[in-house]
Amino acid sequence: MEFSQSDDHNNLSLTKFESMLKTNNVLFFDSGEFENIIYHYLEIGKIALAKKAIKMGLGQHPTSVTLKLFQVEIYVLEDKLQQADKLLDMLYLLEPANEEIYIQKASILSKRDEHQKAIDTLMIALRLIDSEDDEADIYALIGMEYLFMDQFENAKDYFIKCLDLDNEDYSALYNIIYCFDFLCLNSEAIEFLNQYLDNNPYSEVAWHQLGKQYCTLKDYKRASAAFDFAIISDDTFVGAYLEKGKVLEKQRKYHEAIENYKITLALDEPTSFALLRIGNCYDKLENFDLAVQYYYKTVQEDPLLDKGWIAITKFYNKQHDYQKALYYINKAINIDCENVLYWKLYAQINHRLNFLEEAERGYKKTLDLGNYELDTWLSRADILIQLGEYEASALNLIQGAEFYPETAEIEYRLAGIYYSLLESEKGSYHLKNGLLLNPEFHFIIEELFPNVSKNISVRAIIMTAKKSSN
Repeated sequence: MEFSQSDDHNNLSLTKFESMLKTNNVLFFDSGEFENIIYHYLEIGKIALAKKAIKMGLGQHPTSVTLKLFQVEIYVLEDKLQQADKLLDMLYLLEPANEEIYIQKASILSKRDEHQKAIDTLMIALRLIDSEDDEADIYALIGMEYLFMDQFENAKDYFIKCLDLDNEDYSALYNIIYCFDFLCLNSEAIEFLNQYLDNNPYSEVAWHQLGKQYCTLKDYKRASAAFDFAIISDDTFVGAYLEKGKVLEKQRKYHEAIENYKITLALDEPTSFALLRIGNCYDKLENFDLAVQYYYKTVQEDPLLDKGWIAITKFYNKQHDYQKALYYINKAINIDCENVLYWKLYAQINHRLNFLEEAERGYKKTLDLGNYELDTWLSRADILIQLGEYEASALNLIQGAEFYPETAEIEYRLAGIYYSLLESEKGSYHLKNGLLLNPEFHFIIEELFPNVSKNISVRAIIMTAKKSSN
């Protein structure tokens, strides 16, 4: 709900209203002033003040339909849909040709997931409006309803209608490209953007989006050119420099990538993304001193960015400085103890350092947090075997087998565990399963259970399987 408003008059009304709230003196405002005050507070998200203005406005202008429509908007925001419906029904009797009534009704229907009904209602509103701005707003609402229903082709068509009415409606442009992306129509998106750029050659947003489409198709030469045009159109466009940096990285032009990322640091507040990418580039150039400096800057800039902590940990891992790697992954875990990637690295580093109890704890936590990769189950099982915790290892492998049934690596380990526990019948069962699944993997028994591999019955089962396969 937008109103034409004089900034000076509006500011005066706001100052007068807020002064009144502080002094508890009741002042009179005309209905237009209340409308502008309420609209202002809704725009900046101060709902409590908007509600106060609505209450006071309706107290002074009880017959104002516009103020009552604001009340409907508040009801919808607060999910008081029944009250909103009731008030709208009353307003419909007063002004059946008021398009805002249909727009608010559509909003209620949308909240109830009745998106097709919301679209039908917005179509009625469309017939009642008399300005292009309002028409574009309703097209955008219809487009969003189609998005909610995953009808991306229809959504795209309505966002294109918005763009036809206002070629600088970048929200519509982004939504159009989102639809093309979801429909995997990258070539069609490129054609659309090129047509748009024929009429709007200095649209940095369109050039930026065109570059991203070329990136998806791995056409890095054209992508780089598109980002160059975005920068020519607006040489302060940080997003274009970032994307160009990523393209240059793909082309292994690390020095040029660093230059583009550094421009973003000069144009705006440093971002952890740019700092991390610079660190990665220096890492690839084997300039390890500068690489680690930028990794440090990344985690200082954004301690919650997991990619930063992972980068610095992996950096020291590659340098075989496992103590430092462990130090930094511990710092990361202290900041976010529910990050599964941190725990996986924690487990792997402790494993390399032969801190078996800590490594086992790390793998267990990784599994508890939902990382069910096969190597996680196997690594934890192997550590438990080394620690002599055969029953715990067997339980871990049985749980893993629920996710990876008929997996030779699991079967051989279970065979070795049960033979070690002198449960030969179970051991034989799992050994035969392993040999059926992959006879080449029987070396697992020799590596993890050297004593079991010398067992006469175990050797006999393996020899029999070999003869059968020949």
